[in-house]
Amino acid sequence: MPSRLRQVLVLLSAILAVVVSTIGSGAFGGTPIAEASGGALSDDATLLAPAGPAFAIWSLIYGALVVLAVVQALPRHRDDERLDRTAGWTILALLLNPAWILVVQAGALWLTVVVIAALAAVLIRLALLLSAEQPRGAQKWWHDLPLALYAGWVIAATAANAAAFVDAEIVTVTVPYALVLLVVVTFLSTLVAMVQPGGAGVAAATAWGAAWIAYGRLAGDPESTVVGVAAVVAAGWLIGVAGLRLVRGHIVVADASPAPASR
Repeated sequence: MPSRLRQVLVLLSAILAVVVSTIGSGAFGGTPIAEASGGALSDDATLLAPAGPAFAIWSLIYGALVVLAVVQALPRHRDDERLDRTAGWTILALLLNPAWILVVQAGALWLTVVVIAALAAVLIRLALLLSAEQPRGAQKWWHDLPLALYAGWVIAATAANAAAFVDAEIVTVTVPYALVLLVVVTFLSTLVAMVQPGGAGVAAATAWGAAWIAYGRLAGDPESTVVGVAAVVAAGWLIGVAGLRLVRGHIVVADASPAPASR
């Protein structure tokens, strides 16, 4: 994608995502996500629903994505081949979340699963593309890390969304089903975290979701000690993965630093 076009489209996509998410939060007459689709996505709907405070992470994610959009639009980042190569996927990732919000508002619960699964797939694809070339300078922090946080949370949210659809439309989500999805989420987040340059953010964001699932099952409704403990284990594992990625990232950066000129 041409650099100037990339800068404009990424910026506009980020603005659209923030505006639509604001409406989805209940502002400007929109229906809050927890109340849309018959309450299927509320924080007490299923065994995999994170407790309410978990969703505060969206403020961090949107803020980070706005930073990404603004910084990449600066003149000094105009001719950046790495950003140009991944721009199409970044724009798609920014647009799929407002699309998901609009689908939720329309009450099409089955379609929300399709859209959020597509969003997860796009973010995983982005992680693979970003891993092909190490970021230069601070790009890892203002570009890769926001996308990592986004990916980590969406991986957790996809499982919660799938459980909400199954519970509302097919059959009550049982403990074994919830445990299987927790294992899948933990495994997938670990894999993505190990390849994405800002991978610590992937694991940390999924750990945040798992921790609030644990809180919801151990201290809220629906109650399940088994799922709660399993979510605690998942969160602990992912925190360990995030720590490992921070250490590995520090080593890689140090190894990549230019050697001092000989005299």
